[in-house]
Amino acid sequence: MALTLPAHPDHLTDRLHTSGLLAELAHGLGGPFHYLLPDRFDSNLAAFRTALDDAGVEGRVYYAKKANKAGVFIDRCATAGAGVDVASLGELREALGHGVRGEDLVVTGPAKAEALLRVAAQQGALIAVDALDELDRVLTLGLPRPPRVLLRVHPATQPNSRFGLGGEDLDEAMRSCAEADGRVRMEGFGFHLSGYDVQQRADLAGELVELCLKARVLGLQADRISIGGGFAVDYVPADAWTRFLDRQHPGDYHAGKEFTAGDFYPYHSPVAGAGALRGVLAARPARSGPTLAERLREAAVMLLLEPGRALLDRAGASVFTVQGVKDREGYGIVTVDGTSLSLSEQWFNSEYLPDPRLLPAHPGRPHDGAPYRASIAGASCLDSDLLTWRKIAFPSRPQAGDLLVYPNTAAYQMDSNESPFHELPLPPKVVIDHPGAAARPRWRLDH
Repeated sequence: MALTLPAHPDHLTDRLHTSGLLAELAHGLGGPFHYLLPDRFDSNLAAFRTALDDAGVEGRVYYAKKANKAGVFIDRCATAGAGVDVASLGELREALGHGVRGEDLVVTGPAKAEALLRVAAQQGALIAVDALDELDRVLTLGLPRPPRVLLRVHPATQPNSRFGLGGEDLDEAMRSCAEADGRVRMEGFGFHLSGYDVQQRADLAGELVELCLKARVLGLQADRISIGGGFAVDYVPADAWTRFLDRQHPGDYHAGKEFTAGDFYPYHSPVAGAGALRGVLAARPARSGPTLAERLREAAVMLLLEPGRALLDRAGASVFTVQGVKDREGYGIVTVDGTSLSLSEQWFNSEYLPDPRLLPAHPGRPHDGAPYRASIAGASCLDSDLLTWRKIAFPSRPQAGDLLVYPNTAAYQMDSNESPFHELPLPPKVVIDHPGAAARPRWRLDH
């Protein structure tokens, strides 16, 4: 029996898939493409803001731009007055060009380039300082107004993390800010934490609140903390995910490729998105005393967060056209008009696991009712160019001209690892505006 992992049902994408629009776009664009649903981004952003409001916590949501390069999501941030998290001069310029104010930007990333620091400070962006030498460079910028900074703290629970200031370095950074004679505005602390553990994030956030109180004694502003991103997305149902992990083995993959559970993103999460933020705010740091929300209110500390994946949940999908099918013993190889570089999970030697959906070019064509198992290959000459190593159970044998739709790929999958290999064009992004508001969805190219 074939191993399946269906995504959560989605009436909006179902409607798009039956509208005929995707086939027209594939024909008109002449290759693979990604479609975007910015209304979903708006809903996810609103859910995070509601979680802050319900907890009585003053907070600010910054969209982590690295999760998707599309301009439409930055447009939405500018319209909604949300912040944007950038990590390069190019990302900063892009955000400003789409109307996001400089003071609504937070600049993260390690060892930032001199030009990035200077432009960020000139625009009034908040700079997450990651090292003592970086702080020294900020202090010597010599600008008319003092740069705004957060000090990023090294997480003791992840000693191998390369991010943040710890121990004596953190103390020295605080002293340097206090003795800077107004050359810097130290607004608080932040951290970069891997994983999705709610309690761990709340514990470290509680430590940052205490650091704010300590920094105020030195005369520093220290009135906000950033807990970064790390809000999981729930892609698939719990029972399907458990069954998949229990049953998957090399025979389920082309060439007997081996994966372990640790190789995969946790595609099911019982606490996800804004719900994860609610969990963090309701948790008790160090598992005792007041909740994090209560501690933030008592200390008059603002909470900053930088979700990327969670703001893009169900906000887009990737569409490829079948170019050919090759039968192998017991399964097939379906070749599409793109490459594995357009699904970036391959970058991590992993798989994007939610099942792709087959949209036949001729929906009414007969089939024998038996599933056809096939792996999905790219159009390059590399043997390793597979979008999906797993043998997907299609309802019938795919044919040239059919479409394959990978669901919920807006976060990281679409463009983290793209390349015009073989001179194949990069898949364009198509924005679907208000798809539920009209009988015929309207579209435009992202800019």
